[in-house]
Amino acid sequence: MNRKYSPEMRERALRMLAETRPSHPTMMSAVRHVAGLLGMSPETLRLWQRRYEIDAGVKPGLTTDAAAEIKRLQKENAELRKANEILKAASVFFAKGARPPLTEMIRFIDEYRDRFGVELICRVLRPAVQGFLTSRGHRAAAGRAPSARRLRDNLLVPEIARLHAENYGVYGRRKMHALMRRQGWEIGRDQTERLMRLAGVRGVRKSKRVFTTKTDRTQSLPQDLVNRRFTADGPRRLWVCDVTYVATWSGFAYVAFVTDVYSRRIVGWNVAATLKAEILPLQALDMAAWDAGGDLTGLTHHSDHGSNYMAMVYTDRVVELGAVPSTGTIGDSFDTVMAEAVNNLYKTELIRQRGPWRTVEQVELATLEWVWWWNNSRLHGELDMRTPLEVETAYYADLESAHPAPAGQGSR
Repeated sequence: MNRKYSPEMRERALRMLAETRPSHPTMMSAVRHVAGLLGMSPETLRLWQRRYEIDAGVKPGLTTDAAAEIKRLQKENAELRKANEILKAASVFFAKGARPPLTEMIRFIDEYRDRFGVELICRVLRPAVQGFLTSRGHRAAAGRAPSARRLRDNLLVPEIARLHAENYGVYGRRKMHALMRRQGWEIGRDQTERLMRLAGVRGVRKSKRVFTTKTDRTQSLPQDLVNRRFTADGPRRLWVCDVTYVATWSGFAYVAFVTDVYSRRIVGWNVAATLKAEILPLQALDMAAWDAGGDLTGLTHHSDHGSNYMAMVYTDRVVELGAVPSTGTIGDSFDTVMAEAVNNLYKTELIRQRGPWRTVEQVELATLEWVWWWNNSRLHGELDMRTPLEVETAYYADLESAHPAPAGQGSR
């Protein structure tokens, strides 16, 4: 059994060994004799003697003081490495620099306590992070019953994360606040933003637009009947159309949308591997016309100067359905800004969020799901946080009572 001897006992044993050494032929013989008298292991006494000789300079080796200094430096170096790792982890966790919420500090400490220990974490971060907890404060906070706000946060944060994911992960503070209110939660906008941070979600940001219009300069074009005023008195008064593209592993997928200006509902769309007028935009137009009952009398069809929209097979179909064709007078993006906005949101909310895309068919299926979400579930700020379907339903309901419901239109 290992025994721990006091310094006094060590000094006494070494003194007795020095005293009896001349009466023994070898040092080991003297060690065994003294160790037997003191009831200790001869190896322990031998090591003590060797250490004494090294410290006295009689034999070469690392002295006790030097060994203690090395051990101290190694311990200090290990603590510095741990402190550096703690600061590195905290620099990501507390990126804003202000005093973090109590719940975030407790969660951070609990996450790393097994690796570094509570005392070290608090000692390192107290000077680095304003108002960081002491180890005593952490123990008190961890043992305290959760507050009403914390209990409510624990309930709302998973709900925020779920609803955000169900809406393509694109909603920012404004729309998430409106969505939570629609779900029956009494919640403020600032609280919604705070809970979104806790849930680790944020709104998507639009990217720069890419314009793909190719104009045939030799062709006569319809007049601009819109003049950048993208408003309408009701559904099926003004449609805007445009084409965009999606890169896939098997080539480009081209996407055409037909959007009702009044409700912002996508009434027709098509995905194809070609830009040909009779395949891509014409099928989107036919879908929209079928939804409208096949008669577009009184409707203005507005598009850009793209050759696929100016093709004879397409323009003849517009006139055949009873619609009046219209194109921008300049031919830039501002003349079709609402259609461009739909394309941009399509790229931002779906294509860049869920890519890369393998085939045109994969893009087509995803576009089908996105269009349904756009029309039936997506909240539009231009429609006072309503869906296109809700706007049209309200319009026709009020039309029956001869009081048409106002609806917000815009080009954002």
